Amino acid sequence: MKKIILTADRPTGKLHIGHYAGSLKNRVKLQNSGEYDKIFIMIADAQALTDNADNPEKVRQNIIEVALDYLSCGIDPQKSTILIQSQIPQLCELTFYYANLVTVSRLQRNPTVKSEIKMRNFEASIPVGFFTYPISQAADITAFDATTVPVGEDQKPMLEQTSEIVRKFNSVYGRTLVEPSILLPDNKASLRLPGTDGMAKMSKSLGNCIYLSDSADQIRKKVMGMFTDPDHLRVADPGKVDGNPVFIYLDAFSKQEHFDRYLPEYENLDALKNHYRRGGLGDVKVKKFLISVLEEELEPIRERRKIYEHDIPGVYDILKKGTEKALETASATMSRVKDAMKINYFEDRQFISEQIKKYSE
Repeated sequence: MKKIILTADRPTGKLHIGHYAGSLKNRVKLQNSGEYDKIFIMIADAQALTDNADNPEKVRQNIIEVALDYLSCGIDPQKSTILIQSQIPQLCELTFYYANLVTVSRLQRNPTVKSEIKMRNFEASIPVGFFTYPISQAADITAFDATTVPVGEDQKPMLEQTSEIVRKFNSVYGRTLVEPSILLPDNKASLRLPGTDGMAKMSKSLGNCIYLSDSADQIRKKVMGMFTDPDHLRVADPGKVDGNPVFIYLDAFSKQEHFDRYLPEYENLDALKNHYRRGGLGDVKVKKFLISVLEEELEPIRERRKIYEHDIPGVYDILKKGTEKALETASATMSRVKDAMKINYFEDRQFISEQIKKYSE
């Protein structure tokens, strides 16, 4: 069996370092590993419209932003297929068929759906499209025969539901769909970065993000304003490392060579943490170190983005060609699904022959 990756992002804004640490950085690594036969990276604009239906221009404008972030981070259109979700009609058709295999109560129990509904304050006014997103995601994954889906830990319930749909479909209609496996980041600190305000999730809507396209000045300002330990009022005070966003970011991004370059007085991150815990280390010094670490990571991305920003027609051409390539794969999957479900009326010559024979007797 071929090894195929599918991964995606909603185009509701520029991508931030949470996306980068949680999945995007790993996508580039997987792309360049040579271990996978195909890699599909989807801009999930149709899914973004499930809770932005009244603001389609927001989604439309951010498609190019997400594409620029992909390319500037190192996604190579020669190795990975970048596509736009809404331009693959088979995804909607698959979602329609899969909806018959999932109960409302099962969707209501999905932890990711529950948390997203609560975060958006939908309460009883839940758009049906948003509520059924796990079904749509199953269509996205299976349309491209994805064997591997690299995501953050918060998406595990979604992948579990996809597997349930695949198993249900295959049990009813015969083995047709590929069941995917989840691939989490190696660095556990990267699974879910908190916001700069200390909130559990970095979110565009909460305004607590550091974006991949932020300037050096913007990064410096955001880091210096980051939430740390509220009880660490003086340099001499002992500080808490656990749950401290500054140290969580350092867990995700810092390397041994960063200490050699920027903080040679500390052997490693553990030594820095121990000093902070016992007191005598101020937040400003730790934050300045984090700024150096992030700037080293993000400056090359920012420079590559400038190059692509000067060739927007070329970026749209990449999206168009990738979508056309993805359409071929989704069409082949849709043909298999229709064969399995016995709704391939015009292609099934044997069925037509049987009907002719039946009514000619």
